[in-house]
Amino acid sequence: MAVLWLDDVGSDDIDAVGGKGASLGELTGAGLPVPPGFVVTAGTYRSFIEGTGIDDDLFEAVDVDSDDSGALAAAANRAEELILETPIPDELKEEILDAYARIGASDSGEDAEGGEAFVAVRSSATAEDLPDASFAGQQETFLNVTGEDLVDRVKRCWASLFTQRAIYYREEQGFEHHKVDIAVVVQQMVDAEKSGVMFTSHPSTGEPEIIVEAAWGLGEAVVSGSVSPDNYVVDRETAGTTEVTVADKKVMHTKDAETGETVEIEVPDDKRTERVLTDDEIERLVELGRQVEEHYGRPQDVEWAIYEGEVYMLQSRPITTIKRSSGSGEAASATDGSGASARQERSGDDEVILKGLGASPGIASGAVRIVDKLDQLDKVGEGDVIVTAMTTPDMVPAMKRAAGIITDEGGMTSHAAIVSRELGVPAVVGTGSATRDLEDGQVVTLDGDKGTIREGAADSKEEEETDPLEDVRPKNPVKPMTATEVKVNVSIPEAAHRAAVTGADGVGLLRLEHMILSTNKTPERYVRDHGEDAYVEEIVNGVRAVADEFYPRPVRVRTLDAPTDEFRQLQGGEDEPKEHNPMLGYRGIRRSLDRPDVFEHELEAFRRLYDMGYDNVEIMLPLVNDAEDVLQARRLMEGVGIDPDKRSWGIMVETPASALCIGEMADAGIDFASFGTNDLTQYTLAVDRNNEHVAGRFDELHPAVLKLIGDTIATCREHGVDTSICGQAGSKPKMVRYLVNCGVSSISANIDAVRDVQHEVKRVEQKLLLDSVR
Repeated sequence: MAVLWLDDVGSDDIDAVGGKGASLGELTGAGLPVPPGFVVTAGTYRSFIEGTGIDDDLFEAVDVDSDDSGALAAAANRAEELILETPIPDELKEEILDAYARIGASDSGEDAEGGEAFVAVRSSATAEDLPDASFAGQQETFLNVTGEDLVDRVKRCWASLFTQRAIYYREEQGFEHHKVDIAVVVQQMVDAEKSGVMFTSHPSTGEPEIIVEAAWGLGEAVVSGSVSPDNYVVDRETAGTTEVTVADKKVMHTKDAETGETVEIEVPDDKRTERVLTDDEIERLVELGRQVEEHYGRPQDVEWAIYEGEVYMLQSRPITTIKRSSGSGEAASATDGSGASARQERSGDDEVILKGLGASPGIASGAVRIVDKLDQLDKVGEGDVIVTAMTTPDMVPAMKRAAGIITDEGGMTSHAAIVSRELGVPAVVGTGSATRDLEDGQVVTLDGDKGTIREGAADSKEEEETDPLEDVRPKNPVKPMTATEVKVNVSIPEAAHRAAVTGADGVGLLRLEHMILSTNKTPERYVRDHGEDAYVEEIVNGVRAVADEFYPRPVRVRTLDAPTDEFRQLQGGEDEPKEHNPMLGYRGIRRSLDRPDVFEHELEAFRRLYDMGYDNVEIMLPLVNDAEDVLQARRLMEGVGIDPDKRSWGIMVETPASALCIGEMADAGIDFASFGTNDLTQYTLAVDRNNEHVAGRFDELHPAVLKLIGDTIATCREHGVDTSICGQAGSKPKMVRYLVNCGVSSISANIDAVRDVQHEVKRVEQKLLLDSVR
């Protein structure tokens, strides 16, 4: 059977309908009002790839080295090609369309032109939402789909099981590709007139009160924080509404009648300050919230929508941000019934100058820094309080530095609220006028439990009640303290979080190739097709993902170093020169200096990152031979507005020439030199590392290679230039011992080797100390 209806599945059917399908089926089976729908089962996907005979080719195509970005991109493209270009059997197509026809017109949403129902088509992998691995967001979702495009969208969901990110993540988590299947949920769309989120317990304190947020139109505006929703607080025991905050709702999201796409429009003047929910609707939501929590046995975060008077449950997940904190009982006391909080007895006579929603618990004091534009993030220092209309992902580095967050807009599920809770930074959202009422430099105290802002600094007693940031961060084994920094190599931005939790002192090597090769186009072709700005943003977004994870620890980014044979596989690669040995050819800094028009786009990305406040980003130039290479690159950096004297930048030592010319390059102004032992070894020993006939002669610990490294470290120490290693050899104990004895500044290891290298470095350093006093 190709399809199963949501009415017939539950939590025991995850192998057949995937995580999302099982959850929706569970809610349906509990009698909750879930929009009707069905699931194209995981078995149907399996039958498709095996029945059409593409399974062997598919799994062979994705059996690649996940750290090889070129191979990863080619694997994803080949998998997509196999699935999308293979016709779906007629009987399977008919069964899916017959099920779609049974959904038919429904009171939960509108029909498309011609009477067909709009549906949402959502991927539901069988390895999804597991306790020790989360595959959320890796597969596709398509909204407002009609019968004409339904089968195509189902196939695209199948193909999304093999995106680069999904392939990489399964490799990293140890999931075998051929054992993971994918189901597809097809569900009636709800063209919501009003929508929002309901917490069945307070999302910060866990107090027994139900919090409902509501806005006009579709729910995206509430979740994104682009609108400050109405906020309703209900005592769970008495079912009485204890607090109502009616917000000024400036915008709403709705479905465009012509295109079916979601658009943002202004809320009509007469509805901006109108209360969204009636008492009857609140009562119905509270009733449903109790049922959901009772069914799952723990507090839930529920997405809901209302259409023509009917309430629909769209999703439910456990609340994961509830923290234990002193004073939490006070955070749940009642109000005076007017909508103004009476929960501020501890503040004494201090006057509350502004009030909003307490979105992230804790008390923080600091100087106000009003941020109207992203280029103002530089002014936010450690311990400041960010005041902005609403936060965006671009602000995360500054949010990590801040003592507290205050916003004009947003509710308990806005970006500011969610990120602040995860960071452990106190936050008050939805004040309405903080950016106008507060001034730059003004010292304020915000209470993330009560939602209040007061003039001046908090007293010591209150400061003790603030949850320390460490309480919400993962606990790792004790990190060995070493004088030699131990950093980590990151191949792709998706590995940033895994790298960051190793406790490494920063990133010693982030390769830019992934951000370029993953586009499946050469830089020139990408610029021609999408424009210079889009190309720069690809780089900015990739680097930023890693810089966010590590801030303020340094992230050393190597400029583009892809050989011509890798570029030739991409769109636009037909013009690449054909080289007998690309490793000795048109790559690294020599290509960058030969094509300054392209190289300047990379440098422009660095300039934008610096303007956005990412002062932890460092520039590293690959395959440099001598000072002239360095001076030319320096001039290009200055040409795009980067001051080499204020930013950290350096070179890769990958050739004997660069090792022998390091003194002149130090005089040219570099801040660091990093050994790329893979290339340094092959160029020193004349051993092609990709040639299996001489692979046995490849030895990074060869005396000649070690002498070049040792002499380079000595020269750099004389010139005050830091040294590091980012090649594979940096993870080998013998190389670690040699480097520490030579006085290297840092060692960058593979993700899995960081902790071992830290311990090895500590042992060597302790031995050196003991030897010095014996």
